[in-house]
Amino acid sequence: MTGTRVLAVLFAAAAVLIGVELAKGAAHAGEVHLADPCKPRAFAGDAIQRVVLSGVDGAACRLHISREQLVLSVGASSPFHTHWTKKQIEVALRAGLLRAVDDAERRGDLPPLLAGPIRKLIETAPIDKLVSGGVSLGDLLSP
Repeated sequence: MTGTRVLAVLFAAAAVLIGVELAKGAAHAGEVHLADPCKPRAFAGDAIQRVVLSGVDGAACRLHISREQLVLSVGASSPFHTHWTKKQIEVALRAGLLRAVDDAERRGDLPPLLAGPIRKLIETAPIDKLVSGGVSLGDLLSP
């Protein structure tokens, strides 16, 4: 077999391989479909995890962005620029988390005995420090 024929066979094999992969859906590989944070959805995990995820969804909905965009835009060292102030993000996060606690209590995921203190924590916790990881348990428990 001459070099030209070998090259032609290799190109034909590559074309077949590409055709098979495209037929299997390779053209759509890597597409990301972000969930609408304003639509209810079920979350796996324990009650607190579900409350936090639902709360972040509520905050993102309030800001009209995806949950992923919100998470990437929070924090002093975030490379993602947003047109929201820290205060707007904080208000949205608090409102989303409070709504999530109300929903969890209504569903029976959180007993009323825990829901009250969690609400108080959400209302008073330094959200910006919580998000950046610069808060200790003592900071949350001190008046």
